[in-house]
Amino acid sequence: MVIDDSNTIRRSAEIFLKQAGCEVILAEDGFDALSKITDHLPDIIFVDVMMPRLDGYQTCSLIKKNPRYQVTPVVMLSSKDGLFDRARGRMVGSDEYLTKPFTKDSLLNVVADRVKRAV
Repeated sequence: MVIDDSNTIRRSAEIFLKQAGCEVILAEDGFDALSKITDHLPDIIFVDVMMPRLDGYQTCSLIKKNPRYQVTPVVMLSSKDGLFDRARGRMVGSDEYLTKPFTKDSLLNVVADRVKRAV
């Protein structure tokens, strides 16, 4: 699942992931994502930090507080690469932090790493 208010980022991630054979669910914001997570049970969730209404930190926290999704990897996506930003992501339960703009390789490396850990 890719949660981002930027259509460009959502579509880029979707193209990269689909080319790698992944099924992709898209959401425009945290509220949209929460209902789709229940319906689709994604294996990994990429969430933008800066979004209107419900930001990425709040979205990650809500996902991780639900026992059903605690083990689902959540990867924060942000243009900010500061130590504070990464620490805040960890505090709400994120598993990884990927800086935007991301490359196809960096996105797929995170997926591959999470697949290895799940096996």
